[in-house]
Amino acid sequence: MNQIKTLLVLLLFSSLSFAQVLTPRHWSFRAQHVKGDQYDLILTMDIDKPWHGYSQKVDGDAPLPTSIEFDKNTDIELIGATAEGGPNVHVIDDVLNGGKMKIFEARAIFTQRIKLKKATIVTGAVTAQVCDDKSCLPPETKIFKISVGGATTGADTAKAKSGVSSAFGNTSQDNNAGNDRAAAGTDTASQTAAAPTSGLSGYYQNFFDKSKFEKAVIAEKKQEFTVWIIILLGLGGGLGALLTPCVFPMIPLTVSFFIKRGENKTKGRWESVFYGFSITLIFFLLSLPFLFLNLSGNALNELSTNMWYNLIFFIVFIIFAVSFFGYYEIALPSSLATKVDSASNAGGMIGIFFMALTLVIVSFSCTGPLIGTLLASLNGANGKMNLMIGMTTFGFAMGLPFTVFAFFPDLLKKLPKSGGWMDTVKKVFGFAELILALKFLSNADLQAHWGVLKREIFLGIWVILGAALFLYLIGVLRFKSEAPVKKIAPIRMGVAALVLLFTVYCAYGLPGNDLKLLSGFIPPNYYSIYAKPSDCPDELSCFHDYDEGLAYARQVNKPVFIDFTGYNCANCRKMEESIWTDPEVYHRLREKYVVISLYVDDYRRKLPADMVYKSPMTGDDRTSYGDKWSDFQAICFNTNTQPQYALISPQEQRLNTPWNGYDADPKKFKDFLDEGLDAFATVKAK
Repeated sequence: MNQIKTLLVLLLFSSLSFAQVLTPRHWSFRAQHVKGDQYDLILTMDIDKPWHGYSQKVDGDAPLPTSIEFDKNTDIELIGATAEGGPNVHVIDDVLNGGKMKIFEARAIFTQRIKLKKATIVTGAVTAQVCDDKSCLPPETKIFKISVGGATTGADTAKAKSGVSSAFGNTSQDNNAGNDRAAAGTDTASQTAAAPTSGLSGYYQNFFDKSKFEKAVIAEKKQEFTVWIIILLGLGGGLGALLTPCVFPMIPLTVSFFIKRGENKTKGRWESVFYGFSITLIFFLLSLPFLFLNLSGNALNELSTNMWYNLIFFIVFIIFAVSFFGYYEIALPSSLATKVDSASNAGGMIGIFFMALTLVIVSFSCTGPLIGTLLASLNGANGKMNLMIGMTTFGFAMGLPFTVFAFFPDLLKKLPKSGGWMDTVKKVFGFAELILALKFLSNADLQAHWGVLKREIFLGIWVILGAALFLYLIGVLRFKSEAPVKKIAPIRMGVAALVLLFTVYCAYGLPGNDLKLLSGFIPPNYYSIYAKPSDCPDELSCFHDYDEGLAYARQVNKPVFIDFTGYNCANCRKMEESIWTDPEVYHRLREKYVVISLYVDDYRRKLPADMVYKSPMTGDDRTSYGDKWSDFQAICFNTNTQPQYALISPQEQRLNTPWNGYDADPKKFKDFLDEGLDAFATVKAK
């Protein structure tokens, strides 16, 4: 009887093979370090809808069970049997054989724990069959090679060159990952499953099921968000603009004009108040277009983390720097300034407003680069509202002195005289723009995985720029347009000392030493020429796929630490390098949790065509893994800012309120992790 069933299945296979070539199985293979000399070999089969795979144990001859064979290797020792799991596992009645059958939908994950004696390549073969409700496909065997402990395989090289990654697989830079389509040369174009054009597939309906995460196991806690950092950036930029030769000389002239133009000094003072208010209002109005643009929160975040966006700002900052060095000026059309200046002759408050607008226009050559820096630093921080706050505080800081000195005119006598020092300030800003420009190039490098600006190369360039700025401030270096420095003022010497400290501190990081004060501004520790190849912070073991990590958590019965992060997320790096490295925090992450790091700006790695979907938030086609993780965070955890950390049980129960943003206190983060562990203990006890 079993032979007859097998023959019928084979006849069905042969008839299907003449109809079309179906490739609904997509394999990926990787090694995951567990502890000490123990590793998990993880074999993942992604399955296109409506097909499903089978367990390693199936009664009877049809369908065939999944079988895994590891080639003999004296460098490893297998520990126990191969475990199996997946995001959608069902046990169904096997009508044909009168028993139960375990099937996997969307993904099947097989995990074999090993003891590693020395770095090696583990080889073997996996054979699997998939069926849908009407038919089955022939069993397919895949040869795999998995690097363990740092060994390299030919498949790794092929994968790196091709950049191809299987559905829901690991990042193309995973050193322990193999991809059957890259290694075996399978033609991905032969896939016939069409991408959904509307709505979500069954898998994504389940994946974006917000109800799974809505109720925490313990009581919710309100976490406050502060915009002080935004305000400080705006104030710093506005105050910096005051020191430039475009603005500083205008302070005493404008204040004297208001006080002396009429006998009523009180009226003159209030006019100067309105002048300062007008400057603030103008910068507020300049921010409004960002508020009314039809952009989602994700759109701004995606823009700020986009490789091309960062490259453009790198070029723009270089242009700004050269302008500050005095080789040319960036200015708005002179005709615009002339027209606005003529409007300032009107009487009353309207004339004063246009006087303020004239100042904003004619000072653009100095303030433009500072405003550009502010916009670039805020664009992806927390959306459009932060742009408005930053621009408004910039205008407030720039307009405030015109009001203060009108009420306290004696203070004008204490202002330093205009002179060459203002040109020095511009040159210092030029060096600062070069330093900031490198940050944008680094963002693009991290996001595109070029591997060009490793941490030490980045720091080396900063050391060179810092040393050049120091030598400029002490008069050793100078521009052709400048006279030799005869005497160094105390303030200039103080700034030079600060620059020297910055330069020495950067140089301290060149041998690989940790630079916590610069966390978030420089490439992460793991992106180093000294570090072992790793894509997990602080050499932790982590997953980059939610389903895979969740299946592993179910196997080991540990809670999950979901890390919503980004390659260009400064606060993420600060958390990883300043908080995660705390001994008590690190112990909990390493031993108590399964860490899943999801990069929401991983736009370079594309989803396979059959996994493209329409976003339930915007209706746009979502084509990359960054899109997927970004939607996952926004829909299920109600934010699109990073870092965000969510603690859940292996059954996807939220254990507490997710952690949002950066906090410099490691004890708070330890308490956050302990809170999740306590909630998980309660769940297990039920």
